Amino acid sequence: MSSAARKLSSKVALITGSSSGIGKATALLFSQLGARLSLTGRNLEAIQELKNRCLTKHSSYQTDDTILVTKCELTSEPDVQQLVRQTVAHFGRLDILVNSAGIIEFGSVENTSLEQFDRVMGINLRSVYQLMTLSAEHLVATKGNVVNVSSVNGVRSFPNVLAYCVAKAGVDQLTRCAAIELAGKHVRVNAVNPGVITTGLQKRGGLTEQAFRKFLEHSRTTHALGRPGEAPEVAAAIAFLASDEASFITGVTLPVDGGRHALCPR
Repeated sequence: MSSAARKLSSKVALITGSSSGIGKATALLFSQLGARLSLTGRNLEAIQELKNRCLTKHSSYQTDDTILVTKCELTSEPDVQQLVRQTVAHFGRLDILVNSAGIIEFGSVENTSLEQFDRVMGINLRSVYQLMTLSAEHLVATKGNVVNVSSVNGVRSFPNVLAYCVAKAGVDQLTRCAAIELAGKHVRVNAVNPGVITTGLQKRGGLTEQAFRKFLEHSRTTHALGRPGEAPEVAAAIAFLASDEASFITGVTLPVDGGRHALCPR
């Protein structure tokens, strides 16, 4: 194994939302860096395909036992409890929790239904809290860390995505509060705040293909670097925060957004 691939060697990482997007890119990178993986999401077939891809690409140090695949509905408390139990039972420890799962729904304060609001909050914030709570004792035992996937929407306000903005702002504050509370037990808690990333999140939230293409084109003007980002770019930031290279970093919400958080409308 190369020196680069020893970065997360022997670490056990639980990654939610690993069937697509940022979660999938993070799983691929963590596998390359030598981590043992607990992968979860709604699409079991997609996660199994991801596992096979990791094993094929990194067969020299990844075996079937080093990657655990679990289907989990994050709004189900028993499912989440079982997920953490199975992860610790399989690997005997937990070093890194990456809360990457998330959804988006469109609507303003005038027309976002309570059902929409609860659905977004349930997956994007409530499940993050439950996973952190259940994982805390295991992370304390390993002096591990948490990386939450938030959004530029957590630090900036945008119209017609009210529930998403509120949930991501909650993730940011949860990150800071938990970082302070767990610092004395040598557990670090950080977050990344991506800008527009070409994962198709907005299409899954209801945008048509044409509207999505227009949205990505508009992102060239809303991001200082002149383009939307790619999932591996966010995964690289997550890997850094999860590694010992970030050993003196906690309570950080790190923009990975091509400068969008720093731009003002003109």
